[in-house]
Amino acid sequence: MSELFDAVDALVASRAALPPPAERKRLRAAHGLTIDEVATALKVRRATVSGWESGKTEPRPPERDAYARLLDKLAELYPATPAEAATPAPDAAVPATFTAAPAPAEAPPQSTGQAPEAAALTTTDTQAIPAPAAAAPPAAPRPARTTRTSRRPGAKKAVAKQTTASAADDDPRFENGPLAVIDCEDGQVSAYCVGGLVLDVPAKSIPALVDWTLTEARLGQARLHRNGLDADPILVLTTSALERYGLPAALSEGERRAGRLAAGHKVVKQIERAGLQLTQRGFGPWARVFREPEGSKRRCVQLCILPWNALDAREWDKKDDPQLPTMHPADLARYLGLYAARVTTPRGSTATTGLELMTALRPPTRAQKDEATGEFKPAFNDDAITAKYDVVPCEVPDEHPILKDAGFARHHIRTPAEMLMEEPYDWCRPLTDEECANPYLVVVDINMSFAAAANGLTVGLNGPTHLTGNPKFDPALPGSWLVDLSHVDLSRVRVNGRTVDSSRLPSPFTPKGDHPEGPAWYATPTVQYAVELGFDVAPIEAYVRTQTGRYLDSWYKRLRDAYVETMADMGVTTDLQGQEFLEAMARRKQVDPTMALLETAIKATAKGAIGKLRQRSRGQVPYYEPYPALDRWTWRPDIRAAVLANQRTGLHRKLMKTAAAADLYPVAIGTDAIVYPSPGPSPLDVLPHTPEGKPAPGTFRLGVSPGMVKHQGTQTVLWAEAQFEERGGVFNISNLIKTDQSAGEGE
Repeated sequence: MSELFDAVDALVASRAALPPPAERKRLRAAHGLTIDEVATALKVRRATVSGWESGKTEPRPPERDAYARLLDKLAELYPATPAEAATPAPDAAVPATFTAAPAPAEAPPQSTGQAPEAAALTTTDTQAIPAPAAAAPPAAPRPARTTRTSRRPGAKKAVAKQTTASAADDDPRFENGPLAVIDCEDGQVSAYCVGGLVLDVPAKSIPALVDWTLTEARLGQARLHRNGLDADPILVLTTSALERYGLPAALSEGERRAGRLAAGHKVVKQIERAGLQLTQRGFGPWARVFREPEGSKRRCVQLCILPWNALDAREWDKKDDPQLPTMHPADLARYLGLYAARVTTPRGSTATTGLELMTALRPPTRAQKDEATGEFKPAFNDDAITAKYDVVPCEVPDEHPILKDAGFARHHIRTPAEMLMEEPYDWCRPLTDEECANPYLVVVDINMSFAAAANGLTVGLNGPTHLTGNPKFDPALPGSWLVDLSHVDLSRVRVNGRTVDSSRLPSPFTPKGDHPEGPAWYATPTVQYAVELGFDVAPIEAYVRTQTGRYLDSWYKRLRDAYVETMADMGVTTDLQGQEFLEAMARRKQVDPTMALLETAIKATAKGAIGKLRQRSRGQVPYYEPYPALDRWTWRPDIRAAVLANQRTGLHRKLMKTAAAADLYPVAIGTDAIVYPSPGPSPLDVLPHTPEGKPAPGTFRLGVSPGMVKHQGTQTVLWAEAQFEERGGVFNISNLIKTDQSAGEGE
């Protein structure tokens, strides 16, 4: 008889009543359960639970009875409100965020006379004139076998914010987000997308995976500027995905040196046989695989191969405790998806991505109608860099080909009169007896200092004009000036009616803080600062740019907003001041570790992009031979020099005002980290304030916004003296004093 009862119970369980899919998801989220936790309890795959919640599939015995029991218990704890009960469940085939097709882009349609290769990805992977953007094509059918999962705890707020980042979120062409993490579990390949979406991937080879991405996956990101280009979809391959598609888990020694798989590898041959192409960089950690474009439409997919160190731990991760290799694919998709939404789709290193962001926000061309023919053709934008211009000998690094016939010896060290040496501070001095009476050294660090220095900066957009015969200095002309500033005596400068002790401050004109000894090359912001201090300047010659603009403003604003929003997600908001701000900064990385990684990546993007404007040879070619970076329009050492000069002189301006306000002088500066002797261990013990308790005007101010400062670390004066004694002299201690030892040097 018991067997009959068991059979009856099983029959009843097979028809156990279940609430609608939307209610299943609500109940799980109300109890704070993740999809992984439910899947583990029911001994099914994550994608299976996701399918139940989206309505794509229904549970079957024996899991159905257990799932129904779980939902019944949750329904008792979290009954639906009248408003929730009256809301109909959304159609599972339509994303909840989709409302209507977006308006067409504000760009004219392509004419038949447009060259199809204008927007194509060339095999040399160099910068070409992009074609005018075309209107979005009709939406393709939604890919089959999709399931949508919920967000993980702590991600709801962040993912919701990213939906306002750009028009891409409402673009049906890219409704599944900018990227996907490809993972394989139990023989099933899944694509984890942003917002918790999981796609079943039918592709059995890399060529099939690329074609599936181009035709079905609906991945990518809409252009950030109406005259720009849409971002190519990114596929992040995990170790299990590499094994599934016949790729090695690690490159061999020779392949690592070459940066790519060997040309004879079976996957490379599969790509060739399928009619796909690779760029000249080959199949490496960041591989671009593409087909010939259709008209002006690119057909390119970028592969980010995680086990091959595509996401360098120094930029994208914790360098001392890497998290990405063991991160769940859904979490990795959330992290990179947030970066894409707030900054842009990753394109390689953070430096490469930051440089690409400049071009995305300031596209070189736009569509312009030819009145004679009625066709649309590319036309250059006035506010962008539109060509590769001649370089200036004083602005280039030592290995540049232009110096080959300059008569320098092989290892000649150029002097300031031969080379533009605009770099951030690297300065330190001995402590005075009075300063040694303080027990502590407190280090404050400027947030996003290079990005902040780029804000509002006028830079040159065209090629150089050589001025000779003692030209008059014009602060409106960005460029390089050969001028003697050795006569500038800072001891004569009065700040707010007070004279500061210039012997305890670095010179604003040299990175080492030394006083200039004669004529030297300086960028416009440095010479302008000498004029601001009240001194006459008499340039000997100059290389200036006559077409100017605030090229980096939109780039700065994009990164500023990304940084401030990410910090707010960790509880550090712009309204926090004083001790509240310091406490929020100290605990931020424990609030959301993923957001902490995002903070690191955003800061690395800002710093790396400025450095890449004057990228040096990586040993690819012999000395004085052209190297790949020189082919870029955005190889502009003059713009990098202007940003660094503005950063250094802006820092010196605050040093002067701080010294005048509180008789307070730094003992070391490393890039953007300033070391002050202090009677207490907190920045609040040393930074000057008005009688009302507000920061003294013009001095360093605690806060989260770029240009404000945060606490980097504290050490004792005795520790510093021991370091000097151990190393046999004074050296820069600024970047040794860190509360967070994983932080990099500078921002």
